Amino acid sequence: MKRNIIYIFLAIVAVSIITVMTLSNNDSEKVELERPQVLSMTASVDVPGEMMFAGEKIVFDRYDLHERMDRELNSFTYFHSTTLLLFKRANRIFPVIEPILKREGVPDDIKYLAVIESSLDPRAVSPARASGLWQFMSGTAQQFGLEVSPEVDERYHIEKSTVAACRYLKDAYRKLGSWSAAALSYNGGQARITSEITKQQTDKALDLWLV
Repeated sequence: MKRNIIYIFLAIVAVSIITVMTLSNNDSEKVELERPQVLSMTASVDVPGEMMFAGEKIVFDRYDLHERMDRELNSFTYFHSTTLLLFKRANRIFPVIEPILKREGVPDDIKYLAVIESSLDPRAVSPARASGLWQFMSGTAQQFGLEVSPEVDERYHIEKSTVAACRYLKDAYRKLGSWSAAALSYNGGQARITSEITKQQTDKALDLWLV
């Protein structure tokens, strides 16, 4: 079953929260020289009441939205092997894509979309044949300026694919009116998100039920 698209967006938000938490935790305690103790994890990570994503306020006041966010936040926090690998890749990939996002006028938080799409692996290929850091399908990649041929596939080029992703997201933002909706459309498609907003009679992308 295809994963709920709202979960994908909340995963993006969860990654951004964990990154901020990690970078701000500079005052760690000194390591004690006593015998190491094995601790059991019994506490859940607190879900914030609200947070900002790409300059837009997201409020976790609905129980279903709160529960979904709780699931994603704890999953990324305690799935150590994957999360640690993502931090290592981020140290290499983020310095490349952050200046491009800034130059293209796209919010810095959008970089977390690449974390969810490809786990920051420029060589990633999905079962549906979406490829590269930003997981472009062949047709969409060419639509937004990338060369895809038997000889050259620019979906695997970090800088060029990031520019193409910015073009897609700016186009989605112009049509949908918010960066959160644009992020949802990156996985679900602009036409579908536009249709569902009308069908479900809401102006908030996170209120949509999408499977």
